[in-house]
Amino acid sequence: MSELEPSVGDCHVPVNMWETGGSLVVVAPMPGVMAEDVQVALEGGTLTLRAAERSRAQKRDYHLHEWGYGPYERTLELPEGFRGSVAATLGNGQLAVRVGKSGTGEDQQSQTVVPSTAGTTDNL
Repeated sequence: MSELEPSVGDCHVPVNMWETGGSLVVVAPMPGVMAEDVQVALEGGTLTLRAAERSRAQKRDYHLHEWGYGPYERTLELPEGFRGSVAATLGNGQLAVRVGKSGTGEDQQSQTVVPSTAGTTDNL
């Protein structure tokens, strides 16, 4: 597996990734993002997570301004064998993606992100 590298300027998107029940689970924080603004795509062995900027910040003369809302983007090379179905939920500021262990990974898959009212990783 290649090294995980963040992308898109200053907006580093950290992830946690683990295997469970024949699937790979990837969780990334995306505060201030709505499910309809998130895109998840699997092409071959590459998983891409994207979210549009949704800034609630007003123009102000800040004394200190260290964080904002997106845009977020992260591309991950997945371990061999994880090219199956993709499911994604967003809840409590966390994007959770489950990738199945079967499939060839030759076709591109895009997934609609479903809003979650429960803790995001609880139902994975």
